[in-house]
Amino acid sequence: MLEKELQNAGLSERESKVYLTCLEMGETSIAKLAKKAQIKRTTVYLLIESLQEKGLIGLIKKGNKTLYVSEDPRKIAEKMEQRKSAIEKILPELLSMTNFTNIKPRIKYFEEKRAVEDVYRDTLLYPDQEILSWFPALLIQDDKDFFNDYYIKKRLEKKIWVRAFAPDTPDMQEYFRRDKTELRQTKLISQNIFNIEVGILLYGKSKLGIVSYDEGMGLIIESPKIYKSLKNIFELAWSSLPENK
Repeated sequence: MLEKELQNAGLSERESKVYLTCLEMGETSIAKLAKKAQIKRTTVYLLIESLQEKGLIGLIKKGNKTLYVSEDPRKIAEKMEQRKSAIEKILPELLSMTNFTNIKPRIKYFEEKRAVEDVYRDTLLYPDQEILSWFPALLIQDDKDFFNDYYIKKRLEKKIWVRAFAPDTPDMQEYFRRDKTELRQTKLISQNIFNIEVGILLYGKSKLGIVSYDEGMGLIIESPKIYKSLKNIFELAWSSLPENK
């Protein structure tokens, strides 16, 4: 699990293994590190060099011996923040080099269990904005850990508000009771009228996300015109329904 997360942070599979092994062993030699990680010594030398360049492994001299030690794990977070800042600085220039706003709608398709999570993670790229959502109860039932332990916390950190339609079920009533603390406004609708089986999200001023747990798929369509049209439909329905109490 930790190796996967380190790979998500930009390390290769073997770099992740060597870093974690070194972190576990403390001060260690190449020979011991290679044996513990079960990687050839010549390969470990190359991986150590790469991790040193990333600032994640350091060396110390003890007599005639050269030992290696993992740097503070918080450096990984620092590196990621530095990369993010560097990209943000040049992002306007990169966008100006494309005909980004004039291209046809772009579509991304996701499959398998994490498809739903991939779509919801994409909404976190737009801080200080609002998500408009048609929300089926099935999403909360099937992925409580992701929504409660990760997604909602990240959304709050980024000050992303939500307005949502949801079926009036016991699970969604509990969800509704947390609205004030979770930057959300939900309108509950009788399940006889509102009985959708997929989640629909409008966000980022140009994106439509569609997620289906049963089918293990997610879809992101990027189109300002589709976004604007569906937003008008959402606002029309929103204004026609009373506030929940």
